[in-house]
Amino acid sequence: MKLPSRPARRVLLLASLLGLGFCLPALLAPWLAPYDPLALDLTGSLAPPELAHPLGRDEQGADILSRLLHGARISLAVGLITVSITASVGISVGLLAGYAGGGVEQVAMRLVDVLLAFPGLLLAIALVAVLGPGLGNVIIALSALGWTGFARLVRGQVLAVKALDYVQAAHGLGAGHLRLMAVHILPNVMAPALVQASFAIAAAILSEASLSFLGLGVPAGTPSWGAMLAEGRYVLSEAPYVSIFPGLAIMGVVLGFNLLGDALADWLDPKRRLA
Repeated sequence: MKLPSRPARRVLLLASLLGLGFCLPALLAPWLAPYDPLALDLTGSLAPPELAHPLGRDEQGADILSRLLHGARISLAVGLITVSITASVGISVGLLAGYAGGGVEQVAMRLVDVLLAFPGLLLAIALVAVLGPGLGNVIIALSALGWTGFARLVRGQVLAVKALDYVQAAHGLGAGHLRLMAVHILPNVMAPALVQASFAIAAAILSEASLSFLGLGVPAGTPSWGAMLAEGRYVLSEAPYVSIFPGLAIMGVVLGFNLLGDALADWLDPKRRLA
């Protein structure tokens, strides 16, 4: 595989730096956070940024930097677990539908069409409202619809790949259906799925922040970027930094994963690489 073009390498480097700037602090939050994110000190309510608290303190006097670092763990967990579930289900459904064709394909794709008729965030809000707030329920709600994008993408790729000569030759030499799907077709449809996964992580993080902002995400008091935004809106005029820093964190992470997906698309797609 050829290396990406110079502009694509620059985008990939920027995306990698943003991703590392998110993942590493999230993993090392218990050691990097200067204070307990749940420790409250009302005497320091809305204290502005200073040396002891570089990002200031929120309305309850909690250190914003510590809450940001621990909130990154929640965003990382939601993004990775949700995409792991949706990618596994969507790739399996798309692979089976594209390869089997006929009635199996029709049923699978009509189910996908029905689910895609619902606005994603509204469906997630409805599911969380029924199941109740909580990290596990947020992941379930986001996974309920997230697999459809993978299914449609992989099904289209499978339809193109299974008609290629080498797949027909393997079938003529006696390769079984399972071997054809697992060995000859699946590896050749994983590149677009990998690009889709990068975009899906960004979407899952943004959706979790939206649910937490509405009070339907993690339990109250748990460090979450969306919940921090919601808390900061009430003091926006007197302490804008309470909302600005979690907002910048969300923007940077979503931008990083979107840039990563775009760079991977340029790298893995020969047509885009030559354009």
